[in-house]
Amino acid sequence: MPVDFNGTWNLVSNDNFEGYMVALGIDFATRKIAKMLKPQKVIKQEGDSFYIHTTSTFRDYVLQFKVGEEFEEDNKGLDNRKCKTLITWENDKLVCVQTGEKKNRGWTHWLEGDDLHLELRCENQVCRQVFKRA
Repeated sequence: MPVDFNGTWNLVSNDNFEGYMVALGIDFATRKIAKMLKPQKVIKQEGDSFYIHTTSTFRDYVLQFKVGEEFEEDNKGLDNRKCKTLITWENDKLVCVQTGEKKNRGWTHWLEGDDLHLELRCENQVCRQVFKRA
């Protein structure tokens, strides 16, 4: 039985977000705005099917996927690149690999108590975010 990620999650810590955004090639002005945001994630999960809606005062982003099924992801509103995305289970963690222009790109989500952890990777940068259940 997969871990239950359902819920509303509020960002409480965001380590090395600037470095991660630089690796993605995000412009200076957008980086300055993005660093000040405290996004909220709403995750709806039915088995291996996920709907993740990330909202902030600046941008919204929706990601829908089924674990184990590769799809083309359009990162419009983020770094505006397209990539092939595959999300799999590694024990109780959701692990995403994004293949495209940027090397070593992807993310990992996992739960520890009432904390949702997100590790974002791009090239040689790693950003670590923690969200608390709302």
